[in-house]
Order: sequence, then C-alpha cells, then structure tokens
Amino acid sequence: MSGETGTPSGRPGTAPPRSDRTKGAAPGPRGDRPGTTVHHALLRWSVLVLAVGVWEAVTRAHGSVYFPPPGRIARHAHDLWFSGPVRHAFLTPAAVDDILPSLGRMAAGFALAAVAGIALGLAVGRSRRAYALCNPVLQFARAVPPPALVPVFVVIFSFGTPMQIASIVFSAVWPVLINTAAGVRNTDPLRLDVAAVLRLNTVERLWFVVLPSALPRIFAGLRLSLSLSLILMVFSELLPGTENGIGFTLTDAQTRSDLLTVWAALVLLGALGHLLNTGLLVVEKRLIGRGKAP
Repeated sequence: MSGETGTPSGRPGTAPPRSDRTKGAAPGPRGDRPGTTVHHALLRWSVLVLAVGVWEAVTRAHGSVYFPPPGRIARHAHDLWFSGPVRHAFLTPAAVDDILPSLGRMAAGFALAAVAGIALGLAVGRSRRAYALCNPVLQFARAVPPPALVPVFVVIFSFGTPMQIASIVFSAVWPVLINTAAGVRNTDPLRLDVAAVLRLNTVERLWFVVLPSALPRIFAGLRLSLSLSLILMVFSELLPGTENGIGFTLTDAQTRSDLLTVWAALVLLGALGHLLNTGLLVVEKRLIGRGKAP
C-alpha cells in the first residue's frame, strides 16, 4: 500500500509539481512570441528590397528605353511631385494638379459607397425576406462591369467630376453592401435573444449587437471597395473631358512618349494602394479589437 501514497516524487496517484506540468506545455501562438512581428516585417521588406534590386540589375543590364531602372523612376517621381517646399509638405505644383484631385475623387466616391453600402446592407440583412428578394438583384448589379456603364453616366452627368464620382460609387458600393448584409445575417442568435431580454431598442441592437458582429465582413467589403475605387478613379480620368489627375497624367505622358512619367505614375498608384490598404487594416484592427468581448 506504500505505492498508493502520493509524494512529490512522481509516484502513482500524485500530481506532478506545477513546474513539471508547465515544462511540457504547448507554446503559445507564434504571434505572442517576442520579436515575431519584427521578424515578419523584416522578412517582408527584405523580399521587396530583393525584388527591386533584381529589377534594377536586369533593367540596367538590358538597357531598354522602355523599361527604365527603378532608381531613375524614383528620382523622376521625386523631382516631379515631391521636391516642393517644406511649407507645402514637399508637394510640387504638379503634385497638386495630379495627385490631390485624384485622391479627392477617390475619397468622395469611396465614402459615399461605404455609407450607402453599410446602411443598405444593415437594412437588407436584418430581414430574411428582404435578403432573399434582393440578393439576386444585388448579385446581378455587382456582376455588371462598371466601365460598361460609362455611356449611361456620361448621358446623365456629362463628362467631369460628377460622372467620375458616380462611376466610383457604382463600382465600390456592391462589395460593402453584400458583405454587410451577409455579416448581419450571421449574427449569433443568442446575442439577439440577450438583447431582447435586456429590452434594447432597435438602434441599441444595431449599435451594440448587430454592427459589432458584422464588422469583420464589413471591413472585408471595404477593402475590396477601396481597391475598386482606386481602379475606377484611374479609369474615369482616362476618359475625354478630364483635365487633371493621375489617369490624365498617364494619358498625357503616353501621348508625349514620356515613359519615365508613365512608370512613375504606375509606381505612385501601387504605393497609394498599399498605403491606403494598410491604413484601413489599422482601423479594422482597432475597431474589431474594441468590439471583442473580454
């Protein structure tokens, strides 16, 4: 019977000490390890630097006038847009004429699409019948290529900023609307039951229950809409009647065979898309983190 007596030495019937139990515990998620975020960031930047280095080496070795090295493109972009005085945030007059109007049109179109998409998505998603009736129409409208509707927008708005913003809104609203409605439909019924027990009114249910549950899907739609807004912004500025913007700069540089400016505009669009998407991801992490239950 002596073997049945528990002692800290690990005999039968004895729980191992706490230090022994934790010694073989599974490690936490990789994101919890110190330095993991920095390691991933360095890895991503090293891949980018390697790609740019290969691009530089290949273009200099080939010597083609159609594919200038990225170093020349960066210098040309700096001289063209970002060599202005400090009081103007280093922006040149060309940047004011080319970049700011494009960002203004894109911001207006994206904001209108986001507000309309979230509001309509909440309304459609809360009703099973409305969702069933509207979903085929939404899928059909989403599948229509926005450039195909440019003649309609030209007839309604004529050429100019209103037509450009309308084309951005029509393209960007559908991902937000559809994802918001799907997120509302996927709200946990138990949360809705708790809200009913607490006698929350409609506005309180939307704000405290439905909207936080739908936020991941909403931001998924917003990221898609942001990319579409950038694409449609450029496309709308390629049309006749445009006098400024990045798309107009592309067309004008192409007609003048200014390949450095064409490449600089393309690199600028890629950088803008990355920065805007990164900013939206930061907002998403903060809002969804706040909305998580403790």
